[in-house]
Amino acid sequence: MDIIINGINGAMGQTILKTISQFKNINVVAGIDKMSNNEYPFPVYSDIALCDTKADAIIDFSRPEALDGLLKYAKETNTPLLVATTGLSDSQIEKIKAASKHVAIFFSANMSLGVNLQMNLIAKAASLLYPDFEIEIVEKHHNKKVDSPSGTAYSLADSINSALGGKLKYIFGRHGKTHKREPNELGIHAIRGGTIVGEHSVMFIGRDEVIEINHIATSKQVFAIGAIRAALFLNEKQPGLYSMQDLVSTMTDNK
Repeated sequence: MDIIINGINGAMGQTILKTISQFKNINVVAGIDKMSNNEYPFPVYSDIALCDTKADAIIDFSRPEALDGLLKYAKETNTPLLVATTGLSDSQIEKIKAASKHVAIFFSANMSLGVNLQMNLIAKAASLLYPDFEIEIVEKHHNKKVDSPSGTAYSLADSINSALGGKLKYIFGRHGKTHKREPNELGIHAIRGGTIVGEHSVMFIGRDEVIEINHIATSKQVFAIGAIRAALFLNEKQPGLYSMQDLVSTMTDNK
């Protein structure tokens, strides 16, 4: 496969570029980034609209404001698109869904296979433990992360809420709250500091016992590997919206 990396000069773009060398059947043929860099053996364009290099898929780890241009390019060139950028608005997610009717799009708030396994585990735990156990989510990230709570925290909460038929109400922190915890609350809390790559803890808190299901990423490479596998998954896919759950299911079926 030939890949275009959008946001190639960012931290994740660089990690993907280095990690791709571990895969024999995938090549980077172009990059997109506002910051120029002439050291690559392939062209780097300042905007996706300027790209005239054909590829089998685009991997996007950039900023939400780049989404419209990416969707337009993907549809016009029929190039499958992997969107791993976080902090997207509800309206932007709707745009992704609309575009997926015309081109294959892989969208996930977290590209780690481990986190997506965590989502499956907590959904099962919630269905078994609620309402006898109360549920809280704590996420931790580095001090440069701009969105809060993380997209992964939302996805974890949605996995739980879906398993429970949408019964829970999300509570973001408890500052200023003067009433006791309601039975249908799902607390979501964010911590920012240092160089924490990403930690997500889901706590099921019962009477005299606590069950925690945690995921800790110690390097960005776990997200890069997930993104590359997702790009390979997208190869020759029909238009549609795909997720890490689709990839995890495929890997499970092949075991």
